[in-house]
Amino acid sequence: MGRSRRTIPEELLLLALDPATGTTAQPQSLDLGLAGAQLVELALAGRIAPDGDRIAVVMPRPTGDPTLDSALELLRRRGSPVRAVHWIGGPRLGLRQIYLSHLERCGMVHAVAGQMCGVLPTTRYQATDTAISRDIRARLDSAIRTGVPPDPRTAALAALAHAVGLGKHLYPGNEGRSSRSRLRDLIRHDPMGGLVAHAVMDVQNGVAAQPRRSPATAAPGGRQPAQAARTAPDPGRVPMQPRRGAGAMARAVAH
Repeated sequence: MGRSRRTIPEELLLLALDPATGTTAQPQSLDLGLAGAQLVELALAGRIAPDGDRIAVVMPRPTGDPTLDSALELLRRRGSPVRAVHWIGGPRLGLRQIYLSHLERCGMVHAVAGQMCGVLPTTRYQATDTAISRDIRARLDSAIRTGVPPDPRTAALAALAHAVGLGKHLYPGNEGRSSRSRLRDLIRHDPMGGLVAHAVMDVQNGVAAQPRRSPATAAPGGRQPAQAARTAPDPGRVPMQPRRGAGAMARAVAH
């Protein structure tokens, strides 16, 4: 994968970066969104594909992007399709800092050292080329304003921006309400982006929905047998992490 095209995780992070403060909006959910954005980017690169509500590796060949290839290798090691909600809620906190450092190495942002309350060291990040951020934002604005179905990358970016709560950052106040609504509606234009965005929101809400059952396994009338619903194992399930992730993210990553 060449560097002529920015990846969706990079674009999501640049969207979240506040040019005035050098900090990121929605820091507690951004790690989840970046994990989801990696899945979308790997799917667009033909490395993974959705399998119901699970993610399956279809081509383990590296992309050439170290951060994406790390995620691809972890998925490959699982050996079987992984539910998107369990992958995104897994123990990969700190993606925000990983991608900030990645963008700094690529020359897209530069770090500015400072202090909080004159004592605590902090690091803020400023975009080196604001035209890049303007271009990303313009694509979202165009999709919202024109109503023309966007390309898959823009649709997935919009879905993830909504999922992590960037709508109020990008389109604040009452005047931005209709834009936030249309941003949410863009989720339907990319199936993979929609799957991942819903998984991000489920993790934030503490939801790990049971896998969908086929009609053949349902009880008469379309209802699930109560005992089967309670006891049927999920062989590919990856254990969810305890709900300490949001606090850990806030502590682990510099401003």
